Parts: sequence; C-alpha cells; structure tokens
Amino acid sequence: MIDQLLRTPLTELVGVRHPVVQTGMGWVSGPRLVTGTANAGGLGILASATMSHAELERAILEVKDRTDQPFGVNLRADAGDAPERCELLIRHGVRVASFALAPRPELIARLKDAGIVVIPSVGAARHAEKVAAWGADAVMIQGGEGGGHTGSVPTTLLLPTVLDALRRSGREIPVIAAGGFFDGRGLAAALSYGAAGAGMGTRFLLTRDSAVPDAVKQLYLSHGLDGTVVTDKVDGMPHRMLRTDLVQELQESSALRRMGPTVRRTLEFKRDSGMSWRRLLRDGREMRRAQGRSLAQTALAANTPTMLRAGLVEGDTSAGVLASGQVVGVIDDLPSCEELIDRIVTSAADELRRAASYVGG
Repeated sequence: MIDQLLRTPLTELVGVRHPVVQTGMGWVSGPRLVTGTANAGGLGILASATMSHAELERAILEVKDRTDQPFGVNLRADAGDAPERCELLIRHGVRVASFALAPRPELIARLKDAGIVVIPSVGAARHAEKVAAWGADAVMIQGGEGGGHTGSVPTTLLLPTVLDALRRSGREIPVIAAGGFFDGRGLAAALSYGAAGAGMGTRFLLTRDSAVPDAVKQLYLSHGLDGTVVTDKVDGMPHRMLRTDLVQELQESSALRRMGPTVRRTLEFKRDSGMSWRRLLRDGREMRRAQGRSLAQTALAANTPTMLRAGLVEGDTSAGVLASGQVVGVIDDLPSCEELIDRIVTSAADELRRAASYVGG
C-alpha cells in the first residue's frame, strides 16, 4: 500500500489518500468492493438503489465493521424514501452522499448540516451550476464512454465544459471526472484538465474484490473496444452495456413483444424490494418529473434492476444485461483494489512528473 502521492481538492474534502473513486454500481458496489477500495485509500461508494432500507443499513454497518476509512453511499434523489435514507447516513456517520440525480436544496442542506459531503452526478454544465448554487460540495460528471445510463458527450468535452461553467459562475467546486478511465494516464489527464479526481466503474467491477461471478468477469474480459452498445430498449433511457445475444434480441424486438417481460419484471422488482403499489407509483411519478421520462419509459424502468441482477449477481447472461463502459475493451486483468489503486496513482504521478519536464524555465 503506497503513501499519498497526489493531493487534490477531492482528497482534502473527503479525507481519502488517493483521488480515485469507485463509483456506485447497482448489484456491484457492495460492502466487499467498497471496503477493498476504502482500505486501499480510494473513495468507495455503496450503491443503494437496489437495496431496501434495511439492506442498506446492514451494508453500511458491514463496511464500518471492516474499515475505518471514509466511504460513501449513492442514493436516488427521486426515491420516495430519499429523506429517510439520508437520515440513515447521518445516524451512522457516512462521510459522502452521492446522488444519481440532483437532490433538492433542502436535502443538500440537511446533509451538509450533519457534516456529510454531498456529491451529485451531472451530465451537463447547467446542472453543475445548479447544484453548486444549491450548496453541493463537489460534482461527478460522466462522459458518454461510461457504462450504465449515459449521455452522448465524451468526457474530453464534457469535463472542460463543466469546469469552465463553474469558473464563470464564481462557484468553483471540485469536479470528479468519470467515463473512459481505467489507469494512471487517465487520472493524470483528468487532473491536467482541472478535475480533482477520476471515477471508475467497470475497472473496479473487474477486480478480485468485486462480487460479480468469475464467469461473468471473464465474459467482460473477452470483449473488445466494439464490445458495448448504447440502447434504450431495456428501460427507455440510453444505457451502455455489453453487446450480448440478449441485448441484440432486445434491440430487434418490438415494443409489443417486450410488454409481457416488462410486466413480469416489474412484479418481480415489487416483490423483491418490498415496495407497495402506492410507493412504486409515487416513485414512478417522481421519476417522470425529475428525469423527463415518458409514461412508456417510466413503465420500463423496473426492468433495469431485475435484468442487471440476473447477469451481475446470478450470472445468467441469457436473462440479464451487463452494464459496461467502453474501457472494457482495454482491460485484461483482475487485480485487487489495493493493487489497482497503487498502480493507478503511481503511474499518474510519474505521468505528471514527465509532463512537467516539458515546461521550460
């Protein structure tokens, strides 16, 4: 385990040794992966969207039992019980609350009053300006190269756009860059742009500390740079995932053919989550409001957790989908989180020293 080599606004804000963030991936970012990341000096983030309230509390307690380092929890800002989940973070002293969407100003204020660092994820400069004005401590941006729900703007354009917008607004806060990062060269590039750190999802999914079945990890490793596809046929929103036979079938199927499986998966999600029909409908309405989804897109939303679980937890790639960033095409090993973070940070420091040598006196 290496000492701190890079000191950035992110390491100062959160109290981690290294400016590397393991992002919150549903069914993937559980206690084992988060603990491995935290003990290696990075910021590990629990993914809570696929957990019930009780499961989240158990996961938080498990991480706290296995590490004394800072970690975070990713929350759905549009979830009906978001305030209650925030109180859970406050009660257990979680260091970071990250959000897939912008939380309301009053939720940000409540968390900040309790000493919790608030880091929403944004996909556009105007969203970064908005949450900065509301009091967010930092933001994470994800370019189109990233896995899961993603946009179309690449990180190399989205990152400077967000940094410039925050600078012009007079509300500069640390920016974490995600989408396309997997090694020290990427971290060095992100820091050179002006980011305070780099977030990585697929790279951490493909570690020994990840609980994803080994056979599924090998399937990921077998894909090249053309091995992912962005489709809206799973839950109505652009979603980057591995190119598999199931995804190809979904791409080619009609809305009518997808209706039956959609209803079945919605019922399965309701049963497993313990949500009432009233709560499910309320969350659906909030999702439509917050994300601008159509009624048809909202109806498809329950597909995502169920299909991801089939692939990432149960290892059934014939019935499940596998979210993935494009970096899957350049990853060829399964290190531990400690091995991964050590080599990323060491390489990034070397790259920054090399670049500094180009500057004349």
